Amino acid sequence: MKSQEIRAKFLAFFESKKHDIVPSAPMVLKDDPTLMFTNAGMVPFKEYFLGNGIPKNTRLTDTQKCLRVSGKHNDLEEVGKDTYHHTMFEMLGNWSFGDYFKKEAIDWAWELLTEVFKIDKDSLYVTIFEGDESEKLERDQDAYDLWKNHISEDRILNGNKKDNFWEMGAQGPCGPCSEIHVDIRSEEEKAKVDGKTLVNQDHPLVIEVWNLVFMQFNRLADGSLENLPAQHVDTGMGFERLCMVLQGVQSNYDTDVFTPLMREIETITSSKCGHKEETDIAVRVIADHVRAVAFSIADGQLPSNTGAGYVIRRILRRAIRYGFTFLNTKEPFIYKLVNTLVKQMGESFPELKREKNLIVNVIREEEQSFLRTLDQGLILLDTVIANTKGDTISGEKAFELYDTYGFPIDLTALILSEKGLKLDEEGFQVELQKQKDRSRNASKVETGDWTVLIEDAEEEFIGYDTLEASVKITRYRKTESKKDGELYQLVFNLTPFYPEGGGQVGDKGYLEVPNGEVVYIIDTKKENNLIIHLAKNLPRSTEGTFKAVVDEKQRFRTSANHTATHLLHQGLRKVLGTHVEQKGSMVHSRNLRFDFSHFSKVTTEELKAVENFVNARIRESLPLEEQRGIAYDQAIKEGAIALFGEKYGDAVRAIRFGKSMELCGGTHVQSTGDIWHFKITSEGAVASGIRRIEAITNDAAKEYFTSETEAYNKVKATLKNAQDPVKAITSLLDENTALKKQVEALIKEKAQNLSGDLEKEFQEVNGVQFLAKKVDLDAGAIKDLAFKLGQNKNDVFLLFGTEQNGKALLSCYISKELVDSKGLNAGQVVRELGKHIQGGGGGQPFFATAGGKNPAGINTALEAAKDFLD
Repeated sequence: MKSQEIRAKFLAFFESKKHDIVPSAPMVLKDDPTLMFTNAGMVPFKEYFLGNGIPKNTRLTDTQKCLRVSGKHNDLEEVGKDTYHHTMFEMLGNWSFGDYFKKEAIDWAWELLTEVFKIDKDSLYVTIFEGDESEKLERDQDAYDLWKNHISEDRILNGNKKDNFWEMGAQGPCGPCSEIHVDIRSEEEKAKVDGKTLVNQDHPLVIEVWNLVFMQFNRLADGSLENLPAQHVDTGMGFERLCMVLQGVQSNYDTDVFTPLMREIETITSSKCGHKEETDIAVRVIADHVRAVAFSIADGQLPSNTGAGYVIRRILRRAIRYGFTFLNTKEPFIYKLVNTLVKQMGESFPELKREKNLIVNVIREEEQSFLRTLDQGLILLDTVIANTKGDTISGEKAFELYDTYGFPIDLTALILSEKGLKLDEEGFQVELQKQKDRSRNASKVETGDWTVLIEDAEEEFIGYDTLEASVKITRYRKTESKKDGELYQLVFNLTPFYPEGGGQVGDKGYLEVPNGEVVYIIDTKKENNLIIHLAKNLPRSTEGTFKAVVDEKQRFRTSANHTATHLLHQGLRKVLGTHVEQKGSMVHSRNLRFDFSHFSKVTTEELKAVENFVNARIRESLPLEEQRGIAYDQAIKEGAIALFGEKYGDAVRAIRFGKSMELCGGTHVQSTGDIWHFKITSEGAVASGIRRIEAITNDAAKEYFTSETEAYNKVKATLKNAQDPVKAITSLLDENTALKKQVEALIKEKAQNLSGDLEKEFQEVNGVQFLAKKVDLDAGAIKDLAFKLGQNKNDVFLLFGTEQNGKALLSCYISKELVDSKGLNAGQVVRELGKHIQGGGGGQPFFATAGGKNPAGINTALEAAKDFLD
């Protein structure tokens, strides 16, 4: 049975059980502060489990894209080494929100597996929660009795809390679960060892295929459990594992989910699986990782150096590294796999088709960049090896290569072993742990339980129509972190505060208490469908009615910038072409940032044309036309643009200014004339095929022009009010260039004259021609002088010091012969002596420089230079 058919049969089965089929949510989460990625099938439905939203249908089914590469669920280092771990995978699921419970979930799971998919009943085992005395939780007897109707009791196994009690996180909905395991070993192997002894023992052929979670408790901050108001069902079946079972193979990678990609990798790299384990692992790693990276880019996350983007870059670099090391590929090739992936999965996940060109361009550029990094890292590693005494490279140096230059630690270890050297792995792990601890401590947030004051099923946002409202606090909780300190999160029954989302920052403002007390709202965010208002303190009494007021000035500036992004999008499509699509934005009160697809740098003339287009729309004072609750399909039919990586429901909000129409939940000005003026401040590349424009409007634009006018007037005054300042500046530049040439010639002459005098000042120290002296030359002249003095000798150790513009500079030259014979290193010399001038530096073993802020230490450094020859 082909994978496409397996996926379709699963969905059709639950559709026949009155479930709505919903599309996969994006794998990359933009507005959830608790998660970077969708790491389980239930994540898109968190708000329903928490009671913060009401689904249209209490029965849903889907196949959800998931990524497990960070935090608690991190499978990255296992991927490729075994046959069943993956970064990106599909989770088939069926969901009940306060509807059916254990009986239906168990009956339907058995029916689907044994009657629809025809899995041999004698190969199946199920587990139930055995209970836990410490939690005062009883054995899940209900599940046991229900399973007895389908499977013999000797195949119903007890499972502990780790395996059979599922939790969303440290807090939140949780409950017992039943896992369904399948034994796909040969009959001979089954006769030797009973399958029940291998369940949950990480056997590659006795695997969990489906988990039925029965949500019935809520975990509180103190660790205690309380009953949920309604019972839910959350099931998750690993699609890749199911395909392995139904296709009669013994590895996920032997299913048609992966074989087309793996064959293409073999073809491109001239490799062949089945002969060397390292080749097999590399091909599996690349096949898995290209899926994760491609889907992430399609969902709106580009590789970067921070957050989710860093994780995606790390996955891709791991794939590149395996190709580089084990498949001998020194040129980009992973981007060529995207065609195969799109052909294979594009029908089920149309975002792959839609973003194919972007995915190809981004992966290709990342490959080129990282291959350059690997080349640079190899040179740096050679330097580290050359400067190491003994046969062990320090963990600190290896970590510097890994952390600063992105050079993979396993590649470092491999190269060292090939050269007969060792890596101080323990030292590396110490440095790595320090970094993890710093990161963890910086981001750790301790969150208390909600104190519920008013049961309110749905919070209403009224901020499109008003900036003030009388509100009641329905719930609050306390959070504490190293970054933000102690904060309170407040939820109101209704709110005029816009929560951060869609690229727009959250509103600020205040809460006015009837007694005159004021609580300042410093930010507004959205979490699990709740609009959360962040404050440094609580009102003395949390009951009663409060006046919620949004900061009008900040909201207006932010709205002006948001409307400007719509006009900018329209202008870019008009000037550059309709291939332009928004790929991200950030709207603050002070400025806006807009990322878009385009194949080359935007010229000055094109930027001016875009700027003129936007300002023309501003002068037209186009009114805001807003459609709330319009059907998604209808809005698209009317010409609305849906934005990259955003998740839309069936009903959406459409914003129109003239011919610009987009789906948007953000706030906007009532007329484009309110923007006043639009000014582009920068344009540059973000990734291959992605450009970024930064711009300002309104008050920021006024301040910009005021500042520019003041600067212009100062320039004119400096030029004695020249009638043509540009001509006057050009004349000054020409004169400066001529004077520079004269100065350079004089310095060169001075250095040549000085070299003759310095030749006589060398002294012999332990067989080395030594000279340490303070000179009045710039860095370039010092370098020329040092190389001139050393060109005819093979035993020179020079150290020059100079003071330039209040800063100190040390330059060290050592003959290459001395570097080899005595193990001297100019880089180490200047790093050590740089301490005297309160600075540091580096360079090559034969020439290096150090800069510092303490010129008074130059003489001390010169005196200490001789110590290196003792």
